Amino acid sequence: MGNCCSDEMGHAGRHSVGPAAAAAAEAASAAADRFLRSRGAGASTQVELALSASNLGDQEFFTKSNPMVVVYSKSKDGALEELGRTEVIFNSLNPSWNARINVHYQFEVLQPLVFQVYDINPQFHDGSEKMLKVEEQQFLGEAVCLLSEVITKQNRLLTLKLGVSEHNLPNPSKFGELTVQAEESAGSKAIMEMVFRCSDLEIKDLLSKSDPFLLISRISESGVPVPICKTEVRRNDLNPKWKPVILNLQQIGSKENPLIIECFNFSSNGKHDLVGKIVKSVTELEKMYHSQDGESFFVPASTAHDSHSKEVLKSQVYVEKYLENDRHTFLDYISAGCQLNIMVAIDFTASNGNPRLPDSLHYIDPSGRPNAYQRAILEVGDVLQYYDPAKRFPSWGFGARPIDGPVSHCFNLNGSTYQPEVEGIQGIMSAYISALRNVSLAGPTLFDPVISTATAIASQSLASNQKKYFVLLIVTDGVVTDFQETIDAIIKASDFPLSIIVVGVGGADFKEMEFLDPNKGERLESSTGRVASRDMIQFAPMKDVHGSGISTVQSLLAEIPGQFMTYMRTREIQSNC
Repeated sequence: MGNCCSDEMGHAGRHSVGPAAAAAAEAASAAADRFLRSRGAGASTQVELALSASNLGDQEFFTKSNPMVVVYSKSKDGALEELGRTEVIFNSLNPSWNARINVHYQFEVLQPLVFQVYDINPQFHDGSEKMLKVEEQQFLGEAVCLLSEVITKQNRLLTLKLGVSEHNLPNPSKFGELTVQAEESAGSKAIMEMVFRCSDLEIKDLLSKSDPFLLISRISESGVPVPICKTEVRRNDLNPKWKPVILNLQQIGSKENPLIIECFNFSSNGKHDLVGKIVKSVTELEKMYHSQDGESFFVPASTAHDSHSKEVLKSQVYVEKYLENDRHTFLDYISAGCQLNIMVAIDFTASNGNPRLPDSLHYIDPSGRPNAYQRAILEVGDVLQYYDPAKRFPSWGFGARPIDGPVSHCFNLNGSTYQPEVEGIQGIMSAYISALRNVSLAGPTLFDPVISTATAIASQSLASNQKKYFVLLIVTDGVVTDFQETIDAIIKASDFPLSIIVVGVGGADFKEMEFLDPNKGERLESSTGRVASRDMIQFAPMKDVHGSGISTVQSLLAEIPGQFMTYMRTREIQSNC
């Protein structure tokens, strides 16, 4: 899922020149990860849905029904888009269909699915199922669920009651049940691991050697390159050798399909210079490994009138390692019982404004329209809640003065002295509204206490061998004042099963907060000189809008599977948790 590079996160290799250079290289690699995502890469995989039904309603007088299922995805505006349909099973009220429905699973978004079952009229039996007009068939029932509800069930199997929608049924008392089982496509587990190196790269920087990284893209049916992977950045190196790159068969479609491998010189402003590129299939890359021949980079010829002309460079790329095997995926861990548990921390500092006034970020609109804090909680909670069967979420506030008490930088949102957990997402919302009535907004903005508290919970869970990975959502309207303490807390937290999402709300200038996000700033270093063991924190202001309709919060959530997998693999935790 997500970035396919070494450790799933594209961490940089540490050079022998010392920790400062290694930290700078890792910061550059994390920023290059953002470059990869900006070109369209994300956290997704392909799953196949197998369908069966029991006790279907019988609409036939002399024979049993001839059922078929049509599967739709449902957009936010309620529009249905057909994903596929099964074959027709003749004369059966308990069918098990052979056809598989392919669905593109995306962790970071809710994916509603609609299943409609029809009894196919015998006069249409000789035609293709794809050509059938469902409005001409007898409706047997409908079921609705989220794809994540199926994915998170044991054995990825969910049974749904069939019911009636707007259709008129002769016998509405009996609809039966539909069982949905999800299986991740084999192509997502079949991986190819390669190590690339280059020789004689062109110097692109004025005062130093180049800082190269590779970006690998497949070519879509429309001819547009779609990025699927990148290497880490190698600082000040004209003959780089990168950490292993991992591709899966699902990403490339076929070993014969051409891939574009581009070498860029990293730039901190995000405008990376193209050093050169090659176009090769995985099959051809495997042959390069066996022959140990290099392939010269080329660039489009700048003076050529023919757009297909190219300038061949002396710089070459080599495949030093090629290996094929199978690997466990994020969904394997979830299927084995691993859980994602959400924790929430809300900023109650005075800079949010008086909650009773409409211009406050904490204002509760009588119309029910959620404020920015509520939107962030709902966006994260609506996705993650299905990965936590208990749905008991630790929730805190910080930067406020509870009744008759000093300013607290980590108080239980529900007002309890000892128990921070609330029931469900609505429990978080209710506790938040209640807290607004029972605390006085104060300050300053400190993250260390809530991060340390969340880390303690993750540490205790790890010590108890629980199958849990935690996601802490911090929603804030301003810049932290405990910079070094926060960094120290983050670096300690990186050793535990925990990711941190920080969402900035309101109109503040969050430039200084970018130090929290290694995709934007320098690699974090503790007061003792230690760096984080992995990337596990992301920051973005909520006002940022990403392309393709992806919200800020969704783009942050897309990082979680990769961070989860990095933690599991670096600690050699198997998918049976």
